[in-house]
Amino acid sequence: MVLKYIKEILFTFITVVGTLGNMSVSVNYMFSWWGSPEKKSVHLILIHLAFTNIIILLTKGLPKTVVAFGLRNFLDAIGCKIIVYLGRVARGLSICTSSLLTVVQAIIISPRASRWSRLRPRSAWHILLFFLYFWILNALISMNLIHSITSTGLNISQLKNSNNYCYFMLENQEVKWIFLTLMVLRDAVFQGAMGGASGYMVFLLHKHHQHILYLQTSKLLYRTPPELRAAQSVFLLMLCFVFFYWTDCAFSLIFSLSSRDNTLVANTEEFLTLGYATFSPLVLIHKDGLLVECWHAQWEKLRKCHSHLNVQ
Repeated sequence: MVLKYIKEILFTFITVVGTLGNMSVSVNYMFSWWGSPEKKSVHLILIHLAFTNIIILLTKGLPKTVVAFGLRNFLDAIGCKIIVYLGRVARGLSICTSSLLTVVQAIIISPRASRWSRLRPRSAWHILLFFLYFWILNALISMNLIHSITSTGLNISQLKNSNNYCYFMLENQEVKWIFLTLMVLRDAVFQGAMGGASGYMVFLLHKHHQHILYLQTSKLLYRTPPELRAAQSVFLLMLCFVFFYWTDCAFSLIFSLSSRDNTLVANTEEFLTLGYATFSPLVLIHKDGLLVECWHAQWEKLRKCHSHLNVQ
């Protein structure tokens, strides 16, 4: 009974904190986007990533929170299809968007003389084409869920071996393996690009660190460019993604191979599915001081407006 209450509190806490964190990150970058004359493609990608995280938290965290509190089933068959389908699409979007963020940031900090600088987006609006491609790709890869998901139509007390409102119906094995292969291929391609871009960023950041050490020994003043500070934040974000993704995969494998019902492993795997969506905005807020910067900007605007009214 105690573990049940702990699970209820944790699911509620993670869902609420993650949603509020992603909303604050999204709103902050929207203000930066519309208020700055220079439209940065990284800001647009981070807005899309925060939006994707909100979808994950609402489609996976909210139903699990309701289940944890033992409430009645509020989803019918169509509702189950929509919730599970959007959750799967959002998971794929998270992988694709995180990979795009790493690649674009690596291109931005690359030396202008390198060939990678030629790939720099000429306009931030070109990133929208990648978003459209990601949505179409993941929507198609997740199409099989529309036919294989349905609602239990029962109360939680009536379910013996399930703690979810929706369950998978048996589907054709050939169709199942086709879509599973496409998902694995998608993850491998985008994580491969993410790994290559992250390695390149580590190389450039190491060179920058050596340059700083040289300037310090020469007693010269030097300030880290904002592009490199942003690269450090993106790199931390990718470490967060890799940790939660592969830990989630490991626990999912353990749970699927387990011969007995392991509640601890199942609950841990459920929390890990929400880990990246919850902690990624916290990484950005902590590293970049987004909330402090946002409130400081709003305070300055109010102060100037108040001073102007007093003058009048």
